[in-house]
Amino acid sequence: MGMMQEFKEFAVKGNVMDLAVGVIIGAAFGKIVDSLVGDIIMPIIGSIFGKLDFSSLFVVLGQVPAGTAMTLDALKKAGVPVLAYGSFITVAVNFIILAFVIFMMVKQVNRLRRTEPVAPAPVVTPEDVVLLREIRDSLRGRAS
Repeated sequence: MGMMQEFKEFAVKGNVMDLAVGVIIGAAFGKIVDSLVGDIIMPIIGSIFGKLDFSSLFVVLGQVPAGTAMTLDALKKAGVPVLAYGSFITVAVNFIILAFVIFMMVKQVNRLRRTEPVAPAPVVTPEDVVLLREIRDSLRGRAS
């Protein structure tokens, strides 16, 4: 079997296709969560803590060239090492929200699975028992 044939069999297996769909949907869902955090949650949190903009929180770790603005973008463009802990806070909040949403989804799926009644499997009588019953019934018919 050629390598291309093996790859083709691998690529069209259900698990690989399911994984690909999951990754694509996950990436799109991640963008939604980024927007939720960056555009809705962080401004609210920022207003509570005195209009802080978490994405612009940083600590300068090196020499700042003269004339460089003290903004995160300007410092990064100037090549100044910067510890951007505000970006980390944003990513951490994204992760917590995403993990919570996934937890709620899994919890719902598990709850739905538990509520579905499971029908008992029909009891199948073994073949030898069926034959013995037929013989018994046949013998009863001769005796009367």
